[in-house]
Amino acid sequence: MVANRKIYPFTAIVGQEKMKKALILNIINPGIGGVLIRGEKGTAKSTAVRALAELLPEREKVKGCIFGCDPYEEFLMCDDCLNSKIKGILLETEISKMSVVDLPVSATEDRVVGTLDIEHAIKKGEKRFEPGILALANRNILYVDEINLLDDHIVDVLLDCAAMGINTVEREGVSFSHPSRFILVGTMNPEEGDLRPQLLDRFGLVVDVEAERDIDKRVQVISRRIEFENNPQEFSGKYSETEQALKDTIIQAQTILNEVKYDDSVLESVAKIAVELGVDGHRADIAMLKTAITIAAFNLRKYVEKSDIIEAAQLVSPHRMRRKPFEQESMPSESIKQLINDMQNESQYKQQQNTDLEEQRDEKKKILTLSQHTMAMM
Repeated sequence: MVANRKIYPFTAIVGQEKMKKALILNIINPGIGGVLIRGEKGTAKSTAVRALAELLPEREKVKGCIFGCDPYEEFLMCDDCLNSKIKGILLETEISKMSVVDLPVSATEDRVVGTLDIEHAIKKGEKRFEPGILALANRNILYVDEINLLDDHIVDVLLDCAAMGINTVEREGVSFSHPSRFILVGTMNPEEGDLRPQLLDRFGLVVDVEAERDIDKRVQVISRRIEFENNPQEFSGKYSETEQALKDTIIQAQTILNEVKYDDSVLESVAKIAVELGVDGHRADIAMLKTAITIAAFNLRKYVEKSDIIEAAQLVSPHRMRRKPFEQESMPSESIKQLINDMQNESQYKQQQNTDLEEQRDEKKKILTLSQHTMAMM
């Protein structure tokens, strides 16, 4: 019965468009760096992540490998799969869906990173590794609810692993490494404490959510939830087409992601936004560009538009902006639009100035040529 339990459909979630978009963008492009969703209790944070599992695409993996290695990407393989590949042994494969792997707040470091059997290593001279959550998370989504309540050391390990794509366990001079590339999704209630700024910066995107204030939308939330609880099967069936349509869009976006183009003006806009908003470091610039490219792909375009940069800036920048003590993060979308418009107007002004100068030079050349011609005639 548990296996057949229906999950609330992702496309049935009312509102919270920014949160849903951030999750979808990370599926399309895991290189964005994950997403942290902050909000008060009861704002569909966990519901959205659970529902996301139904939209995850299928992928090919090495059969029997505890890390679910990609059979075609040698540089992302575990040692066993890589050695087999080098020896010319054909790797048996199977198709499976990506999954959401939970990391409990109470998890210990050994449960997260895995353990090494030191006694076996000393006696047999062989490494015996007991996989942890990071092994299961490879090529999947790692979901941490109430991430702000995790031990700081565990959070550091998670974020380092997310950045490097490798988990290394060391015990008594013995070490073992394995691939651990995952999409990190964290949720938290700011009322229960915040993450350190250094840790916030490691998330590609951060989204703040709050309960709907529109009466009609709140009515929708209530009616849909009650309908789902009364008959999950029938309710989910109503959204099967929209769920499939979103799945198809995600797959198409993944297909064209590497074909999306941008020009130097996009790079200049990204850099200037980062400078004007006073963000620290360069992670914001890189994440903003990756996100803008992914937004274009999600819209099935192969070029980045100004609107993509504006939307990306709102997801990437707020948590990285310098702020004074007790000052709230705020960055109205209108401010970003105005900033980009000003940059565009400045660029057009410079372009017009250059055009005017060229026209003046051409006019001077014409006058000089005419004068020389007149002198020759005399």
